[in-house]
Formats: sequence, C-alpha cells, structure tokens
Amino acid sequence: MADRPTPLGEHRYSLTSTWTGNSGTGTSGYRDYRRDVTLEVEGKPEILASADKPFRGDPSRWNPEDLLLASLSECHLLSYLHACVTAGVVVVSYRDTASGMMRENGAGGGAFVEVMLRPEVVVADASMIDAAERAHAQANEWCFIANSMNFPVRHEATVRAQQG
Repeated sequence: MADRPTPLGEHRYSLTSTWTGNSGTGTSGYRDYRRDVTLEVEGKPEILASADKPFRGDPSRWNPEDLLLASLSECHLLSYLHACVTAGVVVVSYRDTASGMMRENGAGGGAFVEVMLRPEVVVADASMIDAAERAHAQANEWCFIANSMNFPVRHEATVRAQQG
C-alpha cells in the first residue's frame, strides 16, 4: 500500500511502545509485573520508560507524566524561539523549570489540572526585553501541544539582558 499524501497542514506521527516488564508470569497479579516500556521512533534513540514510582514504576525511567511535561516545555521553547525571531529578539539562552500537578480521582484514574512553565530567558540587549516578554503570549498561541490540553498551561517567565 502506497503512502497517501496528507492534506496541507496535517502531520502524522508514529512510534512503537513495547512492554518489557514481563517477569515470567505476565500480568498474573498487580505486583507480578514491571511497568517497563521501551519507546521507539525510527531513526531516534530509544526512550526507556515506566510508570511513576507511586504506580509501581521504575523511578530511573521516564514516565508518561514526565513526558507530557517535557512535551509542553519543549513546545513552548520552540514556539517562543520562533516568536522571538519574528519580533527581532535575539535569545542567547533559555532554561525552563517546568512543573505540573496531576490529581487522582479515586476511581483508578486522574488528570493533570495545571502545568506551570518558568522560562528564564536571556536576550542580547536590554532594548529587546519588552518584546521578549510579549513573545511568550505568541508562543502560547502557537504551541501545538499546549493547544491540545484540557487544562491550563501557565507561564511565569523572567527575561533579562545578557551582561556586557
């Protein structure tokens, strides 16, 4: 079957998620298996993943909650850099210390209720600070991942000029 072209502006993604946590008896009991998973995308390094530690996962591996937070942080970063280029702002460094809150619902599930991104941005010149601060709103509008969430993705950004 030949690949069909996608409509303009439509993008498709695929990966393989393989459970590697069979301890010998499969899922014979809740404590009888590991939550280990290998995530693969062709041409990229594998990601060793698991559940979060409170859910019997391996804390040395990425978990779905880490990956969601990472996706939001990186998407904002990439959208922000684009917004800065468009506004004539030269970013010389960017570091985000993101956090999120997930709440269990008592019925075995739960959901994220908020994510806070805390980008620390350094721009080339003090005259760029105002535009660099405004670029965060544009980045939020452009971020595909944030626009896909059903919870608030907030920003507490700081912007300063690099030291001469």
